[in-house]
Amino acid sequence: MKPKLLVTASTFPRWAGDTEPRFILDLSKSLLPFFEVTVLAPACPGAKKYEILEGIKVIRYHYFPVHNFETLCYPGAIVPRIKEKKWRILLVPFLFLGLWFSLFRLLPKYDIVHAHWLIPQGIVQSFFKKKYIITGHGGDVTSLNIPLIKNLKIHALKKAERITVVSHALEKYIVDFIGDRNIFVQPMGCDLSMFGAENRVENYFDQGDKKVVLFVGRLAEKKGVSYLIEAVKNIDVKLIIVGEGPLEKQLKRQAESQRNKISFLGGKTHEELKKIYASADIFVAPSITAKDGDKEGVPTTIMEAMASGLPVIASDSSGIPEVVSDGENGFLTEEKNVEDIAKRITLLIENADLYKRLKNGAINDSKDFDYNIIGEKYANIIRECLKD
Repeated sequence: MKPKLLVTASTFPRWAGDTEPRFILDLSKSLLPFFEVTVLAPACPGAKKYEILEGIKVIRYHYFPVHNFETLCYPGAIVPRIKEKKWRILLVPFLFLGLWFSLFRLLPKYDIVHAHWLIPQGIVQSFFKKKYIITGHGGDVTSLNIPLIKNLKIHALKKAERITVVSHALEKYIVDFIGDRNIFVQPMGCDLSMFGAENRVENYFDQGDKKVVLFVGRLAEKKGVSYLIEAVKNIDVKLIIVGEGPLEKQLKRQAESQRNKISFLGGKTHEELKKIYASADIFVAPSITAKDGDKEGVPTTIMEAMASGLPVIASDSSGIPEVVSDGENGFLTEEKNVEDIAKRITLLIENADLYKRLKNGAINDSKDFDYNIIGEKYANIIRECLKD
């Protein structure tokens, strides 16, 4: 009989075909050959409390008596949701308590827990005796480090059987927290059965003979989209922006003077994205360090773009250089450097041989992030914990 694994997360698809990030779902699916997997995630209006989603058992826990007010986690992420409406900070203690009571009921049924994000999953898990591994993804490690929360993070990290992070940049933060300990650096992956250059549809964006520059991600400060909008101002391209988020209205206002060349498509499903990626020409991830210290981990959108045959222009920030190799599968630029972004886009447009070389490099390098490979690596970490 397979060991029973409980995966806890605060970002997860709310229903089939949702546009919310699905990397926890994809990783959970890759673990099915090794474990009986259940995902525990926060409830939200319109989502089922219990369901089987693509073969994964999903339980969503309620955390507020009036369920229509359970809006802290979706769409987007917790901190941006609070910034959008300040009153949501009042939901934070309820979220912690809701998770605690759910774990109290469920943990006896499981052999081990994989807690994604230090806040709230890792912190709450640390107050139970059940074995767990904890994974840091980005802002949960780099931001919100006031003394009380930082001490709770340290408590969670010290009690974990294993610690994983998605980049070496995040590993340095963990070492600063708890000292030099055996930390596993393992990015999330990409579903190579879904994404590929074969999904390309010519003139998909009605761009004519223009090259298409693509951004996919949340429209939040750390994504740096405003710098990309500024960078294409004097370049004859079509810019496609896919995603939703708290800065959407602000970014649309910024792009108003370029409305003939910039299109906002909103959030898209994975099924829609596979054509969008492959039908574009260049992917740009202009990530920055947000004012509150929030940073990227390693955006899965970069891996999906690479698998789809797109050279990537991305910021030399946080864990991104661990995926984007400058001059091999794309280019790295300084954070907020509009001129450098524009220069790299122009170079890829004008140099066909360079474009082809970086495109091939992107496709080849994306194979290292196949979820079949990533899933087995995580499975080995979890199985080692069970043996201890």
